[in-house]
Amino acid sequence: MTADTPLTGRLDDDDYPAYTMGRAAEMLGTTAGFLRAIGEARLITPLRSEGGHRRYSRYQLRIAARARELVDQGTPVEAACRIVILEDQLEEAQRINAEYRRAGSGTSDTPS
Repeated sequence: MTADTPLTGRLDDDDYPAYTMGRAAEMLGTTAGFLRAIGEARLITPLRSEGGHRRYSRYQLRIAARARELVDQGTPVEAACRIVILEDQLEEAQRINAEYRRAGSGTSDTPS
């Protein structure tokens, strides 16, 4: 994911239920303003309910919590969001690499 493609497409098994902005902020121990700020920094884009209300998945809350940790350590919001995006990309790349290695080792262990 890049800053131009916010972390919205990931659908984990535990994505639902999605939480309202107020409940999400409460769960993170922060404010709705922080969630709006990381949305403006394009880290996460909230889901929308039928009434158009913002809702956040558990995955998005985990991402927001990591950004909140960095902000609490003094990192500006925009930079924290970029760091979290890069960490997410690294994690995904490591997962793909592990799958590739497992697939490769499975074929080489087979006797000819």
